[in-house]
Amino acid sequence: MIRPLNNEMIQTILSLSIFLLLLLTSCAGRDIRPEAVIAQHASETKTDILNKEITQKSIAFQKMSSAADYKIGPEDLLEITVFQAKELDTVARVSASGFIKLPLIEKIEASGRTTSEMESVIAEKLKTYLSEPVVGIFIKEYRSQQITVLGSVQKPGVYYVSGQRSLLELLSLAGGLSGDAGDICIVQRSSIANPRENQSTDNIVVDLDQLLIKGQVAFNIAMNAGDVILVPKSGIFFIDGAVKSPGSFPLKGKITFTQAISMAKGLGLDAMKSDIKIYRDTGKQERDVITIDYDEVLDRKVPDIEVKDKDVIIVSSSNFKRFIGGLIGYFNFGYFGFGGVRPGAGF
Repeated sequence: MIRPLNNEMIQTILSLSIFLLLLLTSCAGRDIRPEAVIAQHASETKTDILNKEITQKSIAFQKMSSAADYKIGPEDLLEITVFQAKELDTVARVSASGFIKLPLIEKIEASGRTTSEMESVIAEKLKTYLSEPVVGIFIKEYRSQQITVLGSVQKPGVYYVSGQRSLLELLSLAGGLSGDAGDICIVQRSSIANPRENQSTDNIVVDLDQLLIKGQVAFNIAMNAGDVILVPKSGIFFIDGAVKSPGSFPLKGKITFTQAISMAKGLGLDAMKSDIKIYRDTGKQERDVITIDYDEVLDRKVPDIEVKDKDVIIVSSSNFKRFIGGLIGYFNFGYFGFGGVRPGAGF
């Protein structure tokens, strides 16, 4: 004998039915299989991925950075407090030449120092008048820094920023990378004490894959006033050392080693033809090193190898050994510096 369903049982069955219906609808509307997730990411270009990382990491790195890392510059306004002697408290603007003048103290060079460094310098000078002086410095006004972003970015141009800014912050301000951007960028920085003659700038090449994909925070270098950030199009190589026109060159089609040397207008008079090296990107932290004898290539004793994307060709000379030594250190670190990047080359 089948008993009739009471109201409580009917309500329970209806609730279970609605729950099962909602569950099936949810599963049908969202494909959670691993292959579906992979397909979703596969539709993104590498530039899309890099731009997402620029947005996310610029925020994360900004939180990690501290005002204590900021280097004082001309026209900054400093509020200086001496805790034992309030009458010495003052507000001083850094002069165009980078100095400040304080009561009881001759002018002090402030430009290029952090606030903590300046606090120590001033405290040391006040020891003539005070016992164990304690000095505090607060930057009331930051100077306006002009930093230029060029090349394959969404909004190239000149940006005026205040405070300490990083490479990623400037790339973010420029709207991120454009679709034809490569995975490196070049920071051109004026250098007074450049060891190489006829060079007025240092050039730092940053591997964006190392910075963005692998999260190497050290590559997110701090920007200085007057820096120029160049983002080349994909496909670029570099030549430096004893050549007549060192710099960066676009990699369009197949280019051989000898053609690359010709693009740099040939070897210099002091070139060591038997000691030319190609530093080749492997996707890892260290690069492969290929040694080439120029004369053997011309005599067809060895192949005229093809130049690859992000190759760095270094032509040695007798007065270039010290520079190469420093350069190799940069390679192992993941970004490298060199002189002579031609503005606009490959952009």
